[in-house]
Amino acid sequence: MMKPADLPIKSMSAVKARDREGWLALFEDNAVVEDPVGGHEMWDKEGTGQQGKEAIGRFYDMFSSSQSAMDFEVHHMAACGNEAACFVTMKFTMNDGTVNENKLINIYKMSPNGKVASLRSFWN
Repeated sequence: MMKPADLPIKSMSAVKARDREGWLALFEDNAVVEDPVGGHEMWDKEGTGQQGKEAIGRFYDMFSSSQSAMDFEVHHMAACGNEAACFVTMKFTMNDGTVNENKLINIYKMSPNGKVASLRSFWN
């Protein structure tokens, strides 16, 4: 069975591999993704996050369609109880060749089934 500390690496590795179905399989059916926490003017105006696998899948399609590649470097991770916090730099290569780097903190909450119940991403 997965441990909370496994979730960040499995999640980011699936995105890096452009494995949509593998990424979605990590989530509970009723999971919530807040990326970023507090909402975004283009894809989460209400600030409630992407709720449920269908919405999370649409979110994946939206962000992956503008990127040709993603890589990540984990600076620090801490797992407590059923959650893991990960300080990471994510590097996105956009379809036009530009590269964007974001430092962020992702907090993953694991369900009793060993899947992601919630993913909260803090970045600006």
